[in-house]
Amino acid sequence: MGERNEWFFANGSVAREGWESVVDGSIPGWTHTGMRVAELAAGDERALDEPGVERLIVPLNGSFSVRYTTGVDASESVTELEGRASVFDGPTDVLYLPVGTRAVLTGSGRVAVAEAPATVAKPVQYIPRPDIPVELRGAGRSSRQVHNFGTPQALDADRFIVCEVITPAENWSSYPPHKHDTDVPGTESRLEEIYYFETAVSRGLDAPATADPFGYMRAYSSSAGEIDTLAEVRSGDIALVPHGWHGPCAAAPGYDLYYLNVMAGPDPERVWNIADDPAHGWIRDTWEGQEFDPRLPYERTEPAPEGQQ
Repeated sequence: MGERNEWFFANGSVAREGWESVVDGSIPGWTHTGMRVAELAAGDERALDEPGVERLIVPLNGSFSVRYTTGVDASESVTELEGRASVFDGPTDVLYLPVGTRAVLTGSGRVAVAEAPATVAKPVQYIPRPDIPVELRGAGRSSRQVHNFGTPQALDADRFIVCEVITPAENWSSYPPHKHDTDVPGTESRLEEIYYFETAVSRGLDAPATADPFGYMRAYSSSAGEIDTLAEVRSGDIALVPHGWHGPCAAAPGYDLYYLNVMAGPDPERVWNIADDPAHGWIRDTWEGQEFDPRLPYERTEPAPEGQQ
Protein backbone atom coordinates (compact mmCIF):
# COMPACT_ATOMS: atom_id res chain seq x y z
CA MET A 1 0.00 0.00 0.00
CA GLY A 2 1.32 3.45 -0.89
CA GLU A 3 1.52 6.31 1.55
CA ARG A 4 -1.83 7.82 2.55
CA ASN A 5 -2.71 10.94 0.56
CA GLU A 6 0.26 10.59 -1.81
CA TRP A 7 -2.12 11.64 -4.63
CA PHE A 8 -3.36 14.71 -2.72
CA PHE A 9 -1.72 18.11 -3.30
CA ALA A 10 -2.46 21.05 -1.02
CA ASN A 11 -2.94 24.49 -2.53
CA GLY A 12 0.36 25.78 -3.94
CA SER A 13 2.30 22.53 -3.52
CA VAL A 14 2.53 21.99 -7.30
CA ALA A 15 3.16 25.65 -8.20
CA ARG A 16 5.32 26.36 -11.24
CA GLU A 17 6.28 29.24 -13.52
CA GLY A 18 3.68 31.72 -12.25
CA TRP A 19 0.90 29.14 -11.97
CA GLU A 20 -0.55 28.39 -8.54
CA SER A 21 -0.95 24.74 -9.53
CA VAL A 22 0.23 22.65 -12.49
CA VAL A 23 -0.73 19.01 -13.00
CA ASP A 24 0.88 17.30 -16.00
CA GLY A 25 3.14 14.42 -16.98
CA SER A 26 5.92 15.71 -14.74
CA ILE A 27 4.10 14.02 -11.83
CA PRO A 28 5.29 10.39 -11.76
CA GLY A 29 2.57 7.99 -12.83
CA TRP A 30 0.42 10.72 -14.40
CA THR A 31 -0.14 10.53 -18.17
CA HIS A 32 -3.46 11.48 -19.73
CA THR A 33 -4.75 14.70 -18.12
CA GLY A 34 -3.52 18.07 -16.93
CA MET A 35 -4.65 21.25 -15.21
CA ARG A 36 -3.33 24.73 -14.56
CA VAL A 37 -4.76 27.22 -12.07
CA ALA A 38 -3.77 30.87 -11.69
CA GLU A 39 -4.83 34.04 -9.90
CA LEU A 40 -4.48 37.05 -12.21
CA ALA A 41 -4.61 40.76 -11.40
CA ALA A 42 -5.24 43.48 -13.96
CA GLY A 43 -2.23 43.60 -16.27
CA ASP A 44 -1.10 40.02 -15.55
CA GLU A 45 -0.89 37.42 -18.27
CA ARG A 46 -0.19 33.70 -18.51
CA ALA A 47 1.07 32.00 -21.65
CA LEU A 48 -0.10 28.59 -22.84
CA ASP A 49 2.80 27.54 -25.06
CA GLU A 50 2.68 23.74 -25.21
CA PRO A 51 1.05 22.93 -28.59
CA GLY A 52 0.63 19.19 -27.95
CA VAL A 53 -2.44 19.47 -25.68
CA GLU A 54 -6.09 20.42 -26.03
CA ARG A 55 -7.44 22.88 -23.46
CA LEU A 56 -10.67 24.10 -21.90
CA ILE A 57 -10.43 27.50 -20.23
CA VAL A 58 -12.78 27.78 -17.24
CA PRO A 59 -13.13 31.08 -15.32
CA LEU A 60 -13.47 30.33 -11.60
CA ASN A 61 -14.11 33.95 -10.71
CA GLY A 62 -13.61 37.11 -12.71
CA SER A 63 -13.44 37.75 -16.46
CA PHE A 64 -10.70 36.96 -18.96
CA SER A 65 -9.48 37.65 -22.46
CA VAL A 66 -7.94 34.78 -24.45
CA ARG A 67 -5.65 35.67 -27.36
CA TYR A 68 -4.79 32.60 -29.40
CA THR A 69 -3.26 31.32 -32.62
CA THR A 70 -4.20 27.90 -33.97
CA GLY A 71 -1.99 25.59 -35.99
CA VAL A 72 -4.57 25.51 -38.76
CA ASP A 73 -4.98 29.27 -39.07
CA ALA A 74 -1.93 31.36 -38.21
CA SER A 75 -4.01 34.52 -37.74
CA GLU A 76 -4.55 35.70 -34.17
CA SER A 77 -8.02 35.62 -32.59
CA VAL A 78 -9.40 36.92 -29.29
CA THR A 79 -12.31 35.59 -27.22
CA GLU A 80 -13.71 37.41 -24.21
CA LEU A 81 -14.89 35.22 -21.34
CA GLU A 82 -17.55 36.93 -19.24
CA GLY A 83 -16.92 34.62 -16.31
CA ARG A 84 -18.75 34.82 -12.98
CA ALA A 85 -18.49 36.13 -9.44
CA SER A 86 -17.57 32.72 -7.97
CA VAL A 87 -17.83 29.00 -8.68
CA PHE A 88 -21.02 29.00 -6.56
CA ASP A 89 -22.67 31.61 -8.81
CA GLY A 90 -23.95 29.28 -11.53
CA PRO A 91 -22.15 28.14 -14.68
CA THR A 92 -19.61 30.16 -16.63
CA ASP A 93 -18.90 30.51 -20.31
CA VAL A 94 -15.88 28.44 -21.45
CA LEU A 95 -13.48 28.29 -24.38
CA TYR A 96 -12.08 25.13 -26.00
CA LEU A 97 -8.71 25.38 -27.76
CA PRO A 98 -7.62 22.39 -29.83
CA VAL A 99 -4.22 20.73 -30.05
CA GLY A 100 -1.75 22.94 -31.92
CA THR A 101 -3.00 26.17 -30.34
CA ARG A 102 -0.89 28.69 -28.45
CA ALA A 103 -2.63 31.25 -26.25
CA VAL A 104 -2.19 34.08 -23.76
CA LEU A 105 -4.62 34.73 -20.90
CA THR A 106 -5.20 38.19 -19.42
CA GLY A 107 -7.84 39.46 -17.02
CA SER A 108 -8.62 39.65 -13.33
CA GLY A 109 -9.64 36.72 -11.14
CA ARG A 110 -9.01 32.98 -10.86
CA VAL A 111 -8.91 30.76 -13.90
CA ALA A 112 -8.46 27.03 -14.48
CA VAL A 113 -7.20 25.43 -17.66
CA ALA A 114 -8.11 21.78 -18.21
CA GLU A 115 -5.65 19.95 -20.47
CA ALA A 116 -5.03 16.60 -22.13
CA PRO A 117 -2.38 15.41 -24.60
CA ALA A 118 -4.17 15.14 -27.96
CA THR A 119 -3.54 14.42 -31.63
CA VAL A 120 -6.77 15.34 -33.45
CA ALA A 121 -7.34 19.06 -34.04
CA LYS A 122 -10.97 19.84 -33.30
CA PRO A 123 -12.46 23.29 -33.98
CA VAL A 124 -12.16 26.16 -31.51
CA GLN A 125 -15.42 26.25 -29.53
CA TYR A 126 -16.87 28.98 -27.35
CA ILE A 127 -19.81 27.89 -25.17
CA PRO A 128 -21.74 30.82 -23.63
CA ARG A 129 -23.13 30.49 -20.12
CA PRO A 130 -26.80 30.06 -21.15
CA ASP A 131 -25.83 27.06 -23.30
CA ILE A 132 -24.04 25.14 -20.52
CA PRO A 133 -25.97 21.93 -19.70
CA VAL A 134 -26.91 21.99 -16.00
CA GLU A 135 -27.78 18.64 -14.42
CA LEU A 136 -29.14 17.87 -10.95
CA ARG A 137 -27.83 14.46 -9.90
CA GLY A 138 -28.72 12.20 -6.96
CA ALA A 139 -31.48 13.08 -4.48
CA GLY A 140 -31.96 14.22 -0.88
CA ARG A 141 -28.63 14.58 0.91
CA SER A 142 -26.89 13.14 -2.16
CA SER A 143 -28.14 16.03 -4.34
CA ARG A 144 -25.53 17.91 -6.33
CA GLN A 145 -25.40 20.21 -9.34
CA VAL A 146 -23.26 19.38 -12.38
CA HIS A 147 -22.19 21.76 -15.17
CA ASN A 148 -21.47 19.52 -18.15
CA PHE A 149 -19.58 21.98 -20.37
CA GLY A 150 -16.86 19.52 -21.36
CA THR A 151 -18.74 16.24 -21.72
CA PRO A 152 -19.15 14.43 -25.06
CA GLN A 153 -22.74 15.69 -25.32
CA ALA A 154 -21.70 19.35 -25.06
CA LEU A 155 -18.15 19.57 -26.43
CA ASP A 156 -16.44 18.08 -29.49
CA ALA A 157 -13.04 17.37 -27.93
CA ASP A 158 -10.40 14.81 -28.80
CA ARG A 159 -9.50 13.19 -25.48
CA PHE A 160 -10.77 14.78 -22.29
CA ILE A 161 -14.08 14.97 -20.42
CA VAL A 162 -14.53 18.03 -18.18
CA CYS A 163 -17.29 19.07 -15.78
CA GLU A 164 -17.77 20.84 -12.45
CA VAL A 165 -19.85 19.87 -9.43
CA ILE A 166 -21.43 21.97 -6.67
CA THR A 167 -22.31 20.12 -3.45
CA PRO A 168 -24.34 22.13 -0.90
CA ALA A 169 -23.43 22.01 2.78
CA GLU A 170 -24.05 18.63 4.48
CA ASN A 171 -24.49 16.80 1.14
CA TRP A 172 -22.38 14.04 -0.40
CA SER A 173 -21.33 13.76 -4.04
CA SER A 174 -19.14 11.38 -6.09
CA TYR A 175 -21.39 8.86 -4.41
CA PRO A 176 -21.87 5.90 -4.35
CA PRO A 177 -18.13 5.24 -4.62
CA HIS A 178 -17.28 4.23 -8.17
CA LYS A 179 -14.34 3.59 -10.45
CA HIS A 180 -13.28 3.87 -14.08
CA ASP A 181 -9.97 2.05 -14.33
CA THR A 182 -10.78 -1.07 -16.41
CA ASP A 183 -11.64 -1.39 -20.08
CA VAL A 184 -15.03 -3.13 -20.23
CA PRO A 185 -16.64 -1.89 -23.47
CA GLY A 186 -20.07 -0.42 -22.83
CA THR A 187 -19.69 -0.85 -19.08
CA GLU A 188 -16.50 0.77 -17.79
CA SER A 189 -13.80 2.98 -19.30
CA ARG A 190 -10.24 3.78 -18.23
CA LEU A 191 -9.95 7.40 -17.13
CA GLU A 192 -7.51 9.28 -14.93
CA GLU A 193 -9.31 11.98 -12.96
CA ILE A 194 -8.33 15.32 -11.46
CA TYR A 195 -10.33 16.97 -8.67
CA TYR A 196 -9.69 20.69 -8.13
CA PHE A 197 -11.55 21.96 -5.02
CA GLU A 198 -13.01 25.22 -3.75
CA THR A 199 -14.98 25.74 -0.54
CA ALA A 200 -17.12 28.60 0.78
CA VAL A 201 -19.55 29.50 3.53
CA SER A 202 -22.92 28.14 2.41
CA ARG A 203 -25.29 30.47 0.60
CA GLY A 204 -27.39 32.61 2.88
CA LEU A 205 -25.35 32.07 6.06
CA ASP A 206 -23.80 34.94 7.99
CA ALA A 207 -20.49 33.48 9.14
CA PRO A 208 -17.81 35.11 11.28
CA ALA A 209 -14.50 36.16 9.78
CA THR A 210 -12.88 33.15 11.48
CA ALA A 211 -14.93 30.66 9.40
CA ASP A 212 -12.73 28.01 7.73
CA PRO A 213 -14.67 26.29 4.89
CA PHE A 214 -13.67 22.67 4.24
CA GLY A 215 -14.86 19.31 2.99
CA TYR A 216 -13.61 15.73 2.65
CA MET A 217 -12.59 13.47 -0.22
CA ARG A 218 -12.02 9.70 -0.21
CA ALA A 219 -10.38 7.27 -2.69
CA TYR A 220 -9.32 3.66 -2.08
CA SER A 221 -7.73 0.72 -3.88
CA SER A 222 -9.25 -1.46 -6.57
CA SER A 223 -7.82 -4.41 -8.49
CA ALA A 224 -6.28 -1.90 -10.92
CA GLY A 225 -4.00 -0.33 -8.33
CA GLU A 226 -3.42 0.92 -4.82
CA ILE A 227 -4.54 4.32 -3.58
CA ASP A 228 -5.44 5.61 -0.11
CA THR A 229 -6.78 9.16 0.02
CA LEU A 230 -8.72 10.56 2.96
CA ALA A 231 -8.18 14.29 2.84
CA GLU A 232 -9.64 17.42 4.35
CA VAL A 233 -9.96 19.74 1.34
CA ARG A 234 -10.02 23.52 0.99
CA SER A 235 -9.92 26.02 -1.85
CA GLY A 236 -7.07 25.37 -4.25
CA ASP A 237 -6.40 21.78 -3.19
CA ILE A 238 -6.09 19.06 -5.84
CA ALA A 239 -6.63 15.30 -5.62
CA LEU A 240 -5.60 12.90 -8.38
CA VAL A 241 -7.25 9.54 -9.03
CA PRO A 242 -5.07 7.38 -11.30
CA HIS A 243 -7.20 4.31 -10.49
CA GLY A 244 -9.33 2.93 -7.70
CA TRP A 245 -12.70 3.55 -6.12
CA HIS A 246 -13.41 7.19 -5.29
CA GLY A 247 -16.12 8.88 -3.28
CA PRO A 248 -17.64 10.37 -1.37
CA CYS A 249 -16.81 14.03 -1.53
CA ALA A 250 -18.54 15.44 1.53
CA ALA A 251 -19.48 19.07 2.20
CA ALA A 252 -19.21 19.92 5.89
CA PRO A 253 -22.16 21.62 7.64
CA GLY A 254 -22.10 25.33 6.96
CA TYR A 255 -19.80 25.04 3.95
CA ASP A 256 -20.46 24.42 0.26
CA LEU A 257 -18.05 22.32 -1.79
CA TYR A 258 -17.04 22.72 -5.44
CA TYR A 259 -14.80 20.63 -7.65
CA LEU A 260 -13.67 20.76 -11.25
CA ASN A 261 -13.10 17.32 -12.80
CA VAL A 262 -10.81 16.54 -15.74
CA MET A 263 -10.82 12.97 -17.08
CA ALA A 264 -9.03 11.23 -19.95
CA GLY A 265 -7.50 7.84 -20.60
CA PRO A 266 -6.00 5.43 -23.11
CA ASP A 267 -9.23 3.94 -24.47
CA PRO A 268 -10.11 4.87 -28.07
CA GLU A 269 -13.65 5.99 -27.18
CA ARG A 270 -14.17 9.26 -25.30
CA VAL A 271 -16.82 8.07 -22.86
CA TRP A 272 -17.46 8.14 -19.09
CA ASN A 273 -18.53 4.63 -18.10
CA ILE A 274 -18.32 3.78 -14.40
CA ALA A 275 -18.74 0.81 -12.08
CA ASP A 276 -20.21 1.33 -8.60
CA ASP A 277 -18.57 -0.30 -5.61
CA PRO A 278 -20.88 -3.32 -5.14
CA ALA A 279 -20.91 -2.72 -1.39
CA HIS A 280 -22.61 0.65 -1.90
CA GLY A 281 -24.21 0.77 -5.34
CA TRP A 282 -27.59 -0.23 -3.88
CA ILE A 283 -27.88 3.26 -2.43
CA ARG A 284 -28.87 4.62 -5.87
CA ASP A 285 -32.16 2.72 -5.54
CA THR A 286 -33.01 4.61 -2.35
CA TRP A 287 -33.11 7.89 -4.28
CA GLU A 288 -36.25 6.86 -6.14
CA GLY A 289 -39.12 9.05 -5.00
CA GLN A 290 -36.86 11.47 -3.09
CA GLU A 291 -36.82 15.11 -4.12
CA PHE A 292 -33.74 17.11 -5.01
CA ASP A 293 -32.30 19.38 -2.36
CA PRO A 294 -34.49 22.53 -2.60
CA ARG A 295 -31.36 24.72 -2.44
CA LEU A 296 -30.51 23.59 -5.97
CA PRO A 297 -29.93 24.75 -8.60
CA TYR A 298 -27.42 27.40 -7.62
CA GLU A 299 -27.86 30.16 -10.18
CA ARG A 300 -26.35 33.58 -10.71
CA THR A 301 -27.25 35.89 -7.83
CA GLU A 302 -25.46 39.03 -8.98
CA PRO A 303 -24.25 40.56 -12.24
CA ALA A 304 -21.14 39.03 -13.77
CA PRO A 305 -17.92 40.84 -12.83
CA GLU A 306 -16.67 43.46 -15.20
CA GLY A 307 -13.72 42.27 -17.29
CA GLN A 308 -10.36 43.91 -16.68
CA GLN A 309 -8.50 42.85 -19.78
